[in-house]
Amino acid sequence: QVQLLESGGGLVQAGGSLRLSCAASGSIFRINAMGWYRQAPGKQRELVAAITSGGNVNYADSVKGRFTIGRDNAKNTVYLQMNSLKPEDTAVYYCNADVETRWANRVYWGQGTQVTVSS
Repeated sequence: QVQLLESGGGLVQAGGSLRLSCAASGSIFRINAMGWYRQAPGKQRELVAAITSGGNVNYADSVKGRFTIGRDNAKNTVYLQMNSLKPEDTAVYYCNADVETRWANRVYWGQGTQVTVSS
C-alpha cells in the first residue's frame, strides 16, 4: 500500500513562514501529480497548489506570489514553502498524490497538518 506522511505545520504569526513536507512511501511504481489542499473550519477543501511529475505548477489565486510548491522525485516528496502568511491561511493542510502501483492507479491523501496563523 501507499502512505503519505506530512510534517511542518504549526503556529506562526502573520507575516511569518512555514514549510510543509509530504513523503510518499510504499509499493510505488510512479507518482504523477502531487498537490496540497487545505480546509478551514466550515469551508470546503480547496486546492492550494499542484505540481506535475515534469514540474509544471498551478496555484490558487489567493496564494500566488507567497507560496511555492516543489518536489523531489527521487524521494517521492512534495514541499510547500509558505511565506507572508495571513490569518486567512489558517486551515488543515492535506497533501495528495496520484500514484501508480503495480496493481492500480489512484489518488492518496495524507492525514493533514494544522497551520494556524495568528494576527
